[in-house]
Amino acid sequence: MFGLFSRDDENAIDILKNDHDRVKALFDDFEKSEGTAARKKIVSSALLELKLHAAVEEEIFYPAVRGKLEKKVMNEADEEHHVAKVLIAELDNMKGTEDHYTAKFTVLAENVRHHIKEEENDILPKAKGLDLDFNKIGKQILQRKQELKKTGFPTVGEEIMVARIQGRGDSPAKNARKGTKARAKRTAQKRKTAA
Repeated sequence: MFGLFSRDDENAIDILKNDHDRVKALFDDFEKSEGTAARKKIVSSALLELKLHAAVEEEIFYPAVRGKLEKKVMNEADEEHHVAKVLIAELDNMKGTEDHYTAKFTVLAENVRHHIKEEENDILPKAKGLDLDFNKIGKQILQRKQELKKTGFPTVGEEIMVARIQGRGDSPAKNARKGTKARAKRTAQKRKTAA
């Protein structure tokens, strides 16, 4: 069935929308949750869902539609994935007790909700009109998800980047505060020396 959109379990667009719904539900659960253990469990589930979703979009869905949709929209989607993957890599390396853990996940949720809105209001409706076999693409997506669950995820550049800092920064904001304190200390020492 080319160029037609049907609602079934193997349609690529339906699969991606179902992924969106699962992730949004996890974000809602996180907002309602209390306690480190409960939040850590929700974050772990959300990160798995996001990694699976990003992988199949980047490997299968985006390449199928990229040349047929507006370049600007696809480039923005790539960059939104990049930002999300940085936050995912940082959260993967956290214990759940850090000062910025909740804030980091909240920002990830806000960014992903924005990305979902753009996909569902722009990319997916435009993709529906393309002459593509969305059931065939959907089968490829489902197969790749199963492979990733079985074999694990290939390392992405964002994970390498985050690993290089080896937890030396809970966040740029925290590092900026440290820098401000250090500058204030140096200034105080210079004043003391000058007096």
